[in-house]
Amino acid sequence: MNDHIQPGGPDGVAHDHGALGDAEYAEFMELAAEEGFDVEDVEGAIEEAGHGPLPVLAVVGRPNVGKSTLVNRIIGRREAVVEDKPGVTRDRVTYEAEWAGRRFKVVDTGGWEQDVLGIDASVAAQAEYAIEAADAVVFVVDAKVGATDTDEAVVRLLRKAGKPVVLCANKVDGPSGEADAAYLWSLGLGEPHPVSALHGRGTGDMLDAVLDVLPDAPEQLFGGAGIGGPRRIALIGRPNVGKSSLLNKVAGEERVVVNEVAGTTRDPVDELIDLGGVTWKFVDTAGIRKRVHLQQGADYYASLRTAAAVEKAEVAVILIDASESISVQDQRIVTMAVEAGRAMVIAYNKWDTLDEERRYYLEREIETEFGQVAWAPRVNVSARTGRHMEKLVPAIETALAGWETRVPTGRLNAFLGELVAAHPHPIRGGKQPRILFGTQAGTKPPRFVLFASGFIEAGYRRFIERRLREEFGFEGTPIHISVRVREKRSKKK
Repeated sequence: MNDHIQPGGPDGVAHDHGALGDAEYAEFMELAAEEGFDVEDVEGAIEEAGHGPLPVLAVVGRPNVGKSTLVNRIIGRREAVVEDKPGVTRDRVTYEAEWAGRRFKVVDTGGWEQDVLGIDASVAAQAEYAIEAADAVVFVVDAKVGATDTDEAVVRLLRKAGKPVVLCANKVDGPSGEADAAYLWSLGLGEPHPVSALHGRGTGDMLDAVLDVLPDAPEQLFGGAGIGGPRRIALIGRPNVGKSSLLNKVAGEERVVVNEVAGTTRDPVDELIDLGGVTWKFVDTAGIRKRVHLQQGADYYASLRTAAAVEKAEVAVILIDASESISVQDQRIVTMAVEAGRAMVIAYNKWDTLDEERRYYLEREIETEFGQVAWAPRVNVSARTGRHMEKLVPAIETALAGWETRVPTGRLNAFLGELVAAHPHPIRGGKQPRILFGTQAGTKPPRFVLFASGFIEAGYRRFIERRLREEFGFEGTPIHISVRVREKRSKKK
């Protein structure tokens, strides 16, 4: 059952029931009241767990205007790398944030490096990838410097994209700087919001403006035939693992040309391919090639491009070069797909080139480096020879089935009751917290909310997830589990 909103909570206001129907929701709320949980708290937990995909806000702008500082201010913690020189943002680019009770994702688009085509081309290429996956954009300009030619180039890109834009005039540390911010009306993007990302000045007003243009949830155009068209599959992986070769082999013809000239990467190529009587839409993210003097920048482009493709897809097929050791970048890409909540298949390419010794060490690497995603279907393929390509689609179908699986609340609670009785939570500080009951509030991916009598340790949560997979499958999909703890009854009026 898909996530949906059922009107008519007990207070007459529409509430998000997640994947629960009216009867199941009413029965669940009665159980929650019997256990002493506050009705509003339970409703909030179900709504939060069943929210589905969060809207995406991209923070764009030229180098060293304070994008990462602003991102840290928005998310309320220091995660994005900040240094007083351009081009230091690396690796992870997406964070979760909350403002005025609304949650959203923030994409930090730092890390630009000047390449042979010039800084303008570099800025435009990166902004293009970020905007593609975004529902709204914060465009950051240094108010002290004013609008530059590079800023004007990004403005043209934003107008072409047609996404809502909030203009942030950063580095306005006091009233005297607001006159500098006013000059940015000339960009034609509406009111400049004077902000000091470093000190927090004006960020609240800017975020209020962001919420005005950010949708409650992004439009989901996928989800089955007749609803959103063909299922969308992202082929992702680090450069040179054979993504384009795999797509060409699956299609049975040369669909994708890989251009190795640095700086010419374009949008991911969407290809409709018929396999076994079913039409699939493959999103190819190949085309980025490393050059030594641009290696870090190219890696960052690959990371951002991958994030954009994953956000558009339902399934991430992650290609790993089996002939080489599993790299940190491979692990980051897997983590990106898991955090995005997408169904996942891991394909080990170039399998035909492995000797017995390499296969032995690869198996050890998989156990060590990918143990946390042992639930992902695995296929050993060769994009060059076509070996085992027929196993790819069944693995994708398995992952999609797990991604869409929902366990009825009654069956889930019977399972939880047996589990807690057989394997109770360890006693900590003289107390033994218990999982009292729970429900699956959403699918795509499966999202559970559990209600407990006390704090549940991370190790026990992992144990619950493992047993959920053993009992109900969920092959090929991440599982999100949130726990709400019952407040002490003495606190209640």
